[in-house]
Amino acid sequence: MNAAVAIQQELNPLFAGSVYRASEAEVDTLLVQLDHYRRQSAWLAMVNKLHARLARATDLGGMLEAYSVWLMPQVEHDLLAFRSADGSREHIICSSHGPVRRKIIRAAKAVLSREPGGAAAPCQQAGDFFACRWQLDLPAESGVLMVMRRGAGIDEQGVDLLARTMEILAEPLQRALEYETLFEQARRDSLTGLANRRVFDERIEAIMEASRRYGHSLTLLSMDLDRFKQLNDSQGHAEGDRALMRVAATLNSMVRTSDLLVRMGGDEFLLVLPDSDAEAAKKLAGRIQQAVKALGFGAEERHRLGISIGIAPWRRQSLQEWLHLADEALYEAKSADSSWVCFDNGDMSLVSG
Repeated sequence: MNAAVAIQQELNPLFAGSVYRASEAEVDTLLVQLDHYRRQSAWLAMVNKLHARLARATDLGGMLEAYSVWLMPQVEHDLLAFRSADGSREHIICSSHGPVRRKIIRAAKAVLSREPGGAAAPCQQAGDFFACRWQLDLPAESGVLMVMRRGAGIDEQGVDLLARTMEILAEPLQRALEYETLFEQARRDSLTGLANRRVFDERIEAIMEASRRYGHSLTLLSMDLDRFKQLNDSQGHAEGDRALMRVAATLNSMVRTSDLLVRMGGDEFLLVLPDSDAEAAKKLAGRIQQAVKALGFGAEERHRLGISIGIAPWRRQSLQEWLHLADEALYEAKSADSSWVCFDNGDMSLVSG
């Protein structure tokens, strides 16, 4: 029995015993179709696995990691990255370690920052690495997605697979970007861009626990603007808003990335200083007062916008007790007008601004 008859019998039992014999051309066509269906079935199975992974991710980092894990058996790579067109969002997944990791991340940042070369930017050599990047024009935010590997380039089949999955990634990436935007908006003060009270509530216990565990100092500054109501009443809310934004930007420029600066509401701010004792906090308080006065809000010196600051080092008391001490210190500072006050173990230090 030849191959044609065998195929016929496998496809339809009615062919068994038939004298009809398919031509070689018909057999070749049938084999091509079967191979096409097999490859299509395999591709659909891969796509289903990709969708399943992406469905479990919510943020951009999780989305990229899910895609990288799925992609690795098909296209080996060392780095996967996304960068928004305005540079405000950048996320890099890198499997390399040590000096190679630092080198490939530097190379990736350089490639990501280049102007896009079209809808599908060409693959190119980038020093010791090979990069393929695609321009993604998403409804929420356009950006560049890039795959990078060490050494040799990605073959044509791999590039084709990457290109096909860009269409699949578009919707999940859009969802991740929208999620991150909403997440960020819920934790940022809409006027000043500073973290809001929700962020303070979420992070403060962990900051206190880290201080307790490692024996590091921790200090809280409670701050309130002086003569802000007069500024609002005399020059209008628009000027008051401008003052709040300028003060927030000034404060933000004076703190470290490890500090937590929060607008609690109105003209009240909290600043948590890990690894800072009372003396360091006092010096910072003095600089803050000078910087706020230098902004020059208020027509006359006696109406000049200032800031009062209450300082409370953490001495292993509860959060509520700690906040209460900072509020007491702030109350004393407000009474002295544009001053800072430090309450520490029952002792009070006051310096006029």
